[in-house]
Amino acid sequence: MALGLLRRRRSRSAADAAPGLSIPLPAGAGAYGCEVVDPMGQPMGGAEITVTAVDSHRVAARGTTDPYGLFMATLPPGSYSVMTTAEGLTPARTSVDIAAGVVLPPARISLLPARQLELPPPGSWLFDPPHTAIRFIAKHVGMAHVHGRFTRFDGGIRIGPDVADSQVSVRIDASSITTGNKTRDNHLRSADFLDIEHYPYIDFTSTRFVYRGGSKWTLHGTLTMHGTSRSVALDTTYLGTVNGGYDQELRCAALAKTELHREDFTLNWRSMLARGIAVVGPTVQLELDVQAMYRTPETPTPPE
Repeated sequence: MALGLLRRRRSRSAADAAPGLSIPLPAGAGAYGCEVVDPMGQPMGGAEITVTAVDSHRVAARGTTDPYGLFMATLPPGSYSVMTTAEGLTPARTSVDIAAGVVLPPARISLLPARQLELPPPGSWLFDPPHTAIRFIAKHVGMAHVHGRFTRFDGGIRIGPDVADSQVSVRIDASSITTGNKTRDNHLRSADFLDIEHYPYIDFTSTRFVYRGGSKWTLHGTLTMHGTSRSVALDTTYLGTVNGGYDQELRCAALAKTELHREDFTLNWRSMLARGIAVVGPTVQLELDVQAMYRTPETPTPPE
């Protein structure tokens, strides 16, 4: 599937743009283009576009808008759904029919501000382990991925009157690491990796919250692992607050992700396969899928 961006001067409208388009079409293909603008009507560079075939639900094209908010793709004839997303803005979905040999004039897509979720009230919130997951992904032998998680941890969030002044702390039992393979898990607990005998815990303490628009935040803090502390930034999506669960207690949820470099924490064990391929990749993707309960003397404790 050919995919290209419009490379021409900025247009002020779809009607102005159409005469300037010159797209080499493969035999039997058509072309779709769009101009994405922000809530102020300004070109939105870096917006993500996903074009999906309606009949098969397969992604036919995917890319980002150029600095002028423009995107174009050549497609087989058919009906498509076009999803446009950008950080801090409400996603927009449109539909388009593609005909062979036809270059459609660029559609204008206006993104609106994202709906602001109600923030959690100030106070203490404790992680609910049965509904919280701490997961990681590491590359294995240069192509596959190993998925794992930690099963024992505790933590909480202190929400301040100003959310930017809130704090998060997490303590993970390093020995609870599991990847579904006993031999591999024992190796990860050994001195080659986590060395749980000398460093039984992995700790994270936040230093500040930075609002990025919509439901997005960056959570800055210090991660201590294997006896080494490093500053990290977690890309965090706030998922909202709800009364629900056991006895209708108040809960909030968030999803936080970051990438760690093993050698930053002196986790520098390495073994190579033939042709210099590393058994374990240099980076680890870490994800915290958190659900926390508002903690007051009346807050019920979920069953074990």
